[in-house]
Amino acid sequence: MNRKQNYQWEKLSLGVCYYPEHWSRELWKEDLNRMLSAGIKTVRIAEFAWSKFEPTEGEFTFEFFDSFLETVKEAGMKVIFGTPTATPPAWLTEKYPEVLNQTKDGVILRHGARRHYNYNSPKYQELCARIVEKLGEHYGMHPSICGWQIDNELNCEVAEFYSESDTLAFRKFLQEKYKTLEELNRAWGTVFWNQTYTAWEEVYVPRHTISDSTNPHEVLDYTRFISESAIRFCKMQSDILRKYIAPGVFITTNGMFPNLDNHRMEKECLDVYTYDSYPNFAYCLSEDPKNNRELNDRKWSDKLTEVRSICPHFGIMEQQSGANGWNTRMEAPAPKPGQMALWAMQSIAHGADYVSFFRWRTCTMGTEIYWHGILDYDNRDNRKLAEVREIHEWTRKLKPVTGAEYVAKVGVLKDYSNVFDAQLDKWHGRLDKSSYKELFIASQLTHTPMDYVYLQEDSEVEELAAYPVLFYPHPLILSEGKMELLTAYVEQGGCLVLGCRTGQKDENGQCPMTAMPGLAAELVGATVSDFTFVGPGDEDMFIVFGGKKIEAPVFNDILEVVKEDVKVLGTYEGNYYDGKPAFVERACGKGKVLYFGATFTRENAKVILEYVNALSPYEAVVHLPEECELSVRRKEGKTYLFVLNFAHKAVGISLKQPVTDLKTGQQVKGELELKAYEPRVFLL
Repeated sequence: MNRKQNYQWEKLSLGVCYYPEHWSRELWKEDLNRMLSAGIKTVRIAEFAWSKFEPTEGEFTFEFFDSFLETVKEAGMKVIFGTPTATPPAWLTEKYPEVLNQTKDGVILRHGARRHYNYNSPKYQELCARIVEKLGEHYGMHPSICGWQIDNELNCEVAEFYSESDTLAFRKFLQEKYKTLEELNRAWGTVFWNQTYTAWEEVYVPRHTISDSTNPHEVLDYTRFISESAIRFCKMQSDILRKYIAPGVFITTNGMFPNLDNHRMEKECLDVYTYDSYPNFAYCLSEDPKNNRELNDRKWSDKLTEVRSICPHFGIMEQQSGANGWNTRMEAPAPKPGQMALWAMQSIAHGADYVSFFRWRTCTMGTEIYWHGILDYDNRDNRKLAEVREIHEWTRKLKPVTGAEYVAKVGVLKDYSNVFDAQLDKWHGRLDKSSYKELFIASQLTHTPMDYVYLQEDSEVEELAAYPVLFYPHPLILSEGKMELLTAYVEQGGCLVLGCRTGQKDENGQCPMTAMPGLAAELVGATVSDFTFVGPGDEDMFIVFGGKKIEAPVFNDILEVVKEDVKVLGTYEGNYYDGKPAFVERACGKGKVLYFGATFTRENAKVILEYVNALSPYEAVVHLPEECELSVRRKEGKTYLFVLNFAHKAVGISLKQPVTDLKTGQQVKGELELKAYEPRVFLL
């Protein structure tokens, strides 16, 4: 993927999150010098420090951070400055309680934590705009500031908003979208259960009902409204900052969180996108070891793949450096020796050109006393600081990789309508949860690098054409625009693989009275004659394909061929629809479309990838055990293979062609051992 973005780092570099307000001024200079000696050259500051700038309403002071920035300037470091709107001060929430968010039950989220505000309070918008304006005026041209972070983790902690301000804003959102109540009632299907609205004042954000069976079409629009609200809040701040900041200074925010179109936010509000990567969540003691431990920290490569779809050359604003936890939740072991460096290299392998650790020193007070930083409470040098130095050495050796494109020949399609729908629709959610997880695992275990590709309003066929193979697992919601794009992709030579339940719904989440796969039926050349969940007792049911029996779990679409040029690749065996088509293929233009009538698993995905000639594309170069991840980045004709050993023991790999080991500078071929948690990078 090669999407234009407004800012890219010139060289791979390290940073750290720092809170000067937490520490004595006597520590500042010493801390900055210790950072520099470890290769850290940038600090993020101020995202929770509103009261340091406005201790009481309308009283502004900048002395504290002026003093800190002078220390930074003397040290020769750079700063990413945060707008402090994630934690409104006590004077604000006490005087203006309407800024506070509420739960669905109407319980007000009070002062004392973070992110307890709502985006749609006019008073909060006014006061946030004022503090951002003041900060922009005062610090916009400061020579030490290289970037600005808006708020902190938009939609983190809480991604639903039920205040009175939200209801008023939701009504306005709907009025602008539907114009009339008649159109709203049609889109929401309010004739069902006598929900018809006769005045806009009758419309609210979702509220508790019996069994909480809220209108699904309302909830789909409500989720879109939350995204719209967060983007508008972000854009308000970025528009203000752009009036004041120096040329070349970037604007970002740190994501990625639910109920938010992060792609649109990045395009409309930001110069570059940053992510907070915490692979140690995989080892939290609250995790169910039976259900949630597969691939462990390696699952964060899935999240980084999502981030890369938003911004190909992203940054990490918070990279795991120690055990994570609050005094109220989240207990976890410390990262083992080598894991901190491994996780930083995991981010770099997936496209990060800036990595900032959270945090410099573990906090000695407050909720996050167990969210450990590089240094522990005692402030002594330790093994984590030594690993930062090791990562800094890697950044020097990886300088040519800065800005390199991640290379994937297989893409997995997503879009926000289906992401949001899968959250509210249990049937849809079960399919998505299974297939997306398993496709990722299949790509990891077979060393088949993949991208997520989001279909958006401005998506073009050239973006899709970069991938010889695209999976679109369960696009229940389809639109004519998406189908035009997908059809053009196939006609120009692409291979599109669709899964069950394709085309069941329209953009409002309603089910049209047409044969599935709906708008995709013309392209597929087959329809769905029957369908069912795979139930208890159906464990011996398979699809017979190429002389093999492959899995067909969770849900089955029983297909009926309607065009003569459709080839039946596989049929069902072991249920009442024995012998019926389950897997079909149709050539279209220079490409082809495949419809697989079930969900995807790592095993059936492997078979399909092999069939479409996309399995393990670098097997001729390097053979890896399943414990290792392979990521590939390319720049100026040079290909860089990142091999990451996630195992707690040494593993062997086999290099089938001569490559240059960037760690040693030596050309190598043949058998090579990687130590536990060791990353290696090879120039092909």
